[in-house]
Amino acid sequence: MNIHRRRFLQSSAAVLAAPALITQARAADAIKIAGIFDQSGGLDIYGLPMVACLELAVDDLNASGGLIGRPVELIKYDPQSNIQFYTQFATEAATKDKVAAVIAGITSASREAIRPVLRRYQTLYFYPTLYEGGVCDRNTFMTGTTPGQTIDKILPAAMKQWGKKIYVLAADYNYGQISADWVKKYAKDNGGEVIAADFFPLDVTEFGPTIKKIQAAKPGMVFTILVGGNHMSFFRQWAAAGMAGQIPIASSDFGTGNEHKVLTPAESNGILAAYGYFQELQTPANAAFLERLRHKFGDKTPYLNELAVKTWYAVMHWANGVKTAGSLDRMAVIKGVETNPVVDGPGGRSTMEAATHHCRMDIHLASVKDGAFVVSQSFPQEPPSDTAAVCDLIKNPDEDKQFVIKAG
Repeated sequence: MNIHRRRFLQSSAAVLAAPALITQARAADAIKIAGIFDQSGGLDIYGLPMVACLELAVDDLNASGGLIGRPVELIKYDPQSNIQFYTQFATEAATKDKVAAVIAGITSASREAIRPVLRRYQTLYFYPTLYEGGVCDRNTFMTGTTPGQTIDKILPAAMKQWGKKIYVLAADYNYGQISADWVKKYAKDNGGEVIAADFFPLDVTEFGPTIKKIQAAKPGMVFTILVGGNHMSFFRQWAAAGMAGQIPIASSDFGTGNEHKVLTPAESNGILAAYGYFQELQTPANAAFLERLRHKFGDKTPYLNELAVKTWYAVMHWANGVKTAGSLDRMAVIKGVETNPVVDGPGGRSTMEAATHHCRMDIHLASVKDGAFVVSQSFPQEPPSDTAAVCDLIKNPDEDKQFVIKAG
């Protein structure tokens, strides 16, 4: 009896352990990817919606059976708006967790901190954030917009309405500095001029003296390339000074931190912007995307902007590469992304260029009204013309640099 009882207990334990063993086997078989985005710190206003879309992308892949017969597992890191942590986590993702790809980075500084790390460890890198253009690296894929796609569309429309004299306010690092040069170029191309350009470190919150300078200069418009929660103080102080509606504002990054949702209508109405995505787009693809997001997050569903949605596109471009390659071999996946370049999604079609590793995409022009963007015009499949002028990975596949593109 004791022998039979012992056998029964052993077999019962095996049965009870089976689900755990199956779960462990599935986890061991999963394809790991990493997301490194600020979920705390001063840049979390950008990072949290990006993480939400990253999670949704993994859900979408697993709901359709995963990739090459395996589930996809997401490992999330929070660099806390600290560049040192970006480097640390990129190294950990590549060496310890041995992920197949990393989707990461908000500021250009964070991108340039981790891009060489991931190239060194031969780990694929996808950067989903709008930026100043010029990165040319076959190990890196960019799914966000560049100035040649957005500023090129904003300025002609703004100058037609508001005149030719432009006062630029920008963040004082490579994104703001280089983007300001592009404003100068596109202003000149359309018969206008930048009469002044002021640059601000990310921790600046006081804009009173600058507002007085703008009032004295009397431009037709202000073009802002300000970044982060601290810089949102400008819009509040601008309205408090009675300037909202007096001198109009255009921007190539306003709304990417959901500023128009935080500011009052009096502080933000009328600001003009252009992106590869607005949540207010009225298309079946966008409606379906937003429904999936609401189903996943319920009351915690974030408002979406280009940065968030281009994170979803980044995962899908990587998935195209894996499907085409039929493996996780890095070079095979790179070729797979290049030869299977199209992702259709909530912002329209995204087409990865083999020569630049940047995307042709639909660009939408919109202005703020009562906490929402009203889309007025769309431009199909705009190329990253700025980066295309300096980068050709077909001719130079070993290129590894960020070109400082001469604007003008």
